[in-house]
Amino acid sequence: MSRAEAMAGLTLGQLANHHQIETPKDLKRHKGWVGQLIELELGALAGSKPEPDFVHLGVELKTIPVNQVGKVLETTYVTVAPLTNILGLTWENSVVCHKLQQVLWIPVQGAREIPLTERQIGSPVLWSPSLEEAALLKQDWEEIMELIAIGKVESITARHGEVLQLRPKAANSQVLTQSIDHNGAQSQTNPRGFYLKTQFTQKILSGLL
Repeated sequence: MSRAEAMAGLTLGQLANHHQIETPKDLKRHKGWVGQLIELELGALAGSKPEPDFVHLGVELKTIPVNQVGKVLETTYVTVAPLTNILGLTWENSVVCHKLQQVLWIPVQGAREIPLTERQIGSPVLWSPSLEEAALLKQDWEEIMELIAIGKVESITARHGEVLQLRPKAANSQVLTQSIDHNGAQSQTNPRGFYLKTQFTQKILSGLL
């Protein structure tokens, strides 16, 4: 936390220079660049593995883009959704549950008119879900997974879920993965990912930015 707090107020350009890393012109082809830079500064180890970024601490790291007044600008990706071999999978042993036990949120200016090198890093927020938040997450996850299990993955929209949503997670619509159709047979569909809705993450950050 002291290292995370020491970053607050620095620009991405200053942090990149410190690590002798070139800052890309924009994030169109470097979508994960900000998160990777913050991971490097804080020493996160997990990369894209299905476990918290700071494995030894049980802490997941999430950079979150905000505007000038601290409004969250986009949903937060959590993990890929399992679409097959889900029999017996419960909320308690799901990757989503494990990754959201404790999260270190790092707000970063995300307004496109601000050059990437000049975007400032905000104050960190270390968060664990309250009983109420955990119940909402579990409820959404269970409802979405039930629809996947009965072969209705294609009918799930971003509007499903109060705090957690399921959305396509691929570079383009040509990317396909195994899934289950409504007859219980193997089928093909676009990969899906779990995302936290902006109004949920806004509540986490509100008053703490």
